[in-house]
Amino acid sequence: MPESHYVGRFAPSPSGDLHFGSLIAALGSFLQARARHGQWLLRIEDIDPPREVAGAADRILTTLDHYGLHWDGQVLYQSQRHDAYRAALDWLQRQGLSYYCTCTRSRIQQAGGLYDGHCRALRLGPQNAAIRLRQSAPVYGFHDGLQGELHADPALAQEDFIIRRRDGLFAYNLAVVVDDHFQGVTEIVRGADLIEPTVRQIALYRQLQAPVPDYIHLPLALGNQGLKLSKQNHAPPLPDGDPRPVLIAALHFLRQPLPQSWQDLDLPLLLSWAIENWTLAKVPRQTALALPQNITAFSKAPW
Repeated sequence: MPESHYVGRFAPSPSGDLHFGSLIAALGSFLQARARHGQWLLRIEDIDPPREVAGAADRILTTLDHYGLHWDGQVLYQSQRHDAYRAALDWLQRQGLSYYCTCTRSRIQQAGGLYDGHCRALRLGPQNAAIRLRQSAPVYGFHDGLQGELHADPALAQEDFIIRRRDGLFAYNLAVVVDDHFQGVTEIVRGADLIEPTVRQIALYRQLQAPVPDYIHLPLALGNQGLKLSKQNHAPPLPDGDPRPVLIAALHFLRQPLPQSWQDLDLPLLLSWAIENWTLAKVPRQTALALPQNITAFSKAPW
């Protein structure tokens, strides 16, 4: 594939502010795209209003700009893409690739925790029902550009998963596939916490007869208590001071070479240096890494 055709993206949800773990994913995807002379797109995944934090979407954009991670083109908001998701659902329904399901979480838990296809042949209507993909060609594994060959639990791969929730909200797996295809994304660089749903997303790409992008899953950053840095675990927001020490800490976490006397480089020069020296092969082939003990030598943020 010609490098000029490379399209990457960063797709945060506005359920909170960006933190150091978010920066790892954003920086890794940014450097991979820029090193390939490709595009780097930004998408705000705001399809779950109950989980959104007021003002978080705007703060995400402000933070990325402050850290010099400038995206190409306009920001895509999933909240403005409902017609596209409905069109995909309608197409799958016409092809016989989806069905309505009224099973509750408690019933699924009683059946062992994975959906057993109970509603597949019941021909239910839409009232008080979710929509599930009829999994006709399960994907049991995929090649990850960093982690190598990854394999899924066969039972998980075979499950008819939800593509529209019972409450009418569109499911993450549907929205991300529809939008990555719409934006022409050729490679997805994101955190290793999203390895598990990848086989479902690849299966959905194939059901929709769309090309499947490549995948790279970066190691997650673990805090002091061995928990991943996340909004759920109350990871502190990225500091709004000098971004360079924090970027150096992120490059160090990704095991990238660091410029000598980086304090003498302004932000654009530092990022240009990082792009020129980006080496994916140096990133550890692990799904999670503890923050280096000497990370405070680069930044005094409370990670």
